[in-house]
Amino acid sequence: MSLMRLAYASEATFEAKPAEKGVEPNVARILMTSRRNNGKCLLVGGLYYGDNRFFQYLEGDEKDVLETYRRIQSDSRHKNIVTLIEEPLEARTFENWSMKYVPLSSDVHRFLKKHGLSRFDPASFSSTQCEEMIQLIRSSSQDLKLVNHDEDGTFEAKSQVLSTGLRNGLIAAALFLVGALFVAGSML
Repeated sequence: MSLMRLAYASEATFEAKPAEKGVEPNVARILMTSRRNNGKCLLVGGLYYGDNRFFQYLEGDEKDVLETYRRIQSDSRHKNIVTLIEEPLEARTFENWSMKYVPLSSDVHRFLKKHGLSRFDPASFSSTQCEEMIQLIRSSSQDLKLVNHDEDGTFEAKSQVLSTGLRNGLIAAALFLVGALFVAGSML
């Protein structure tokens, strides 16, 4: 099995709709499908969508990366697709992500400002800017509600972040259960 990495830029063919839960609805559907499909063949990577443009990074088995990229190239939601990086890879760098999504963030704004860019146009990125964007996606922690860690045992698993309501509900249920057991035990 030979590993490879691939990054591409594309323009969205859809007109952006108001974001639901922080993600444009068409992008949310792409993420759900990507996470499901990528998890099956152990592809990993990240996605950024801004200014109606995509930057996506993939890594995994060469056959699977290329097959996924062919599907993307025929996906009607993408146009003007440009391959930015396509090369062999010695070891994975996104081991816990079937598809990490980075929402519009201050990190991306700083990246654009640093390079004197007025808008997000990854098709015009230099190789250095591509590498910086990959590192930005890899290190971003602003996607806590939208991340999906692969926990099928294939990759090292990380615990998922629980919402405050769910965490509080579980704590309350546990306290109730302990209290009920204590009361039942004292009645015996």
